[in-house]
Amino acid sequence: MSDSSVPGSAGSDRPDERAGGEPSPAADRTSDEVPETFRQSLAEAARRAGFGQVADGGAVTGRGLLSAIGGVRGVLEAVLPGVLFVVLFSVTRSLPLSLGISVGAAAVFTVVRIAQRTPVTQAIGGLFAALASAGLSLFTGRAEDNFVLGLITNGAYGAGLLISVLVGWPLIGVAVGYLFGEGTAWRKDRRKFRAMQGLTLAWVALFAARLAVQLPLYLSGSIELLGTLKLVMGLPLYAPLLVLSWLVARAVFRTSPTQERPGVVS
Repeated sequence: MSDSSVPGSAGSDRPDERAGGEPSPAADRTSDEVPETFRQSLAEAARRAGFGQVADGGAVTGRGLLSAIGGVRGVLEAVLPGVLFVVLFSVTRSLPLSLGISVGAAAVFTVVRIAQRTPVTQAIGGLFAALASAGLSLFTGRAEDNFVLGLITNGAYGAGLLISVLVGWPLIGVAVGYLFGEGTAWRKDRRKFRAMQGLTLAWVALFAARLAVQLPLYLSGSIELLGTLKLVMGLPLYAPLLVLSWLVARAVFRTSPTQERPGVVS
């Protein structure tokens, strides 16, 4: 990865230095200065994204990966409403029916979770997303508008992650750092900093790839192909990248504690 992506003078290995060689104010901020609730929120976000098992020392296995993405139920909650919409619309060409069955499936998943008193965050998020997308599609009368929210979400995630790299605070590293109990100390370790920079850019590439493939299909109104590729570029791409992120995080955070190194801001 090019050194020019690190804020500061060209070719500098110092992630926290400005072009003039003076450490930025952010460089002096330690993890102890960050509110505990914020640290906990970041750690929890990393766990929800699937990093919890590797941080706890669990093996990267097929069962572990399935658990990280929500188990069989989580996979069904993520995939089934989309499958139902694509299949029903392809067969019936009825937008209200296709959207109704799709949103109904998301609602059933949510009700079941509430009845079983299991975590409902993922199901409720999926239900709200399905309702918002269906409402927009019904309002415009265009089936392809059922995918607008997903396009916007991918663009927002990709842009946010890219900006975090450009300003020298790669968000994957920020979240994983708190999950592993290092706070922001990993930024002082050149190896960890570049690894987290690379991981964050890998996630940027995933969201960018989704937009590059799906946006032209949306603009052309290729509904069935758009729906199919959205599913293909969902969990099937997310899961391998999560495994890669697991392996990289374990390699750089579990080997040795952060140490001062030449060329790294103390």
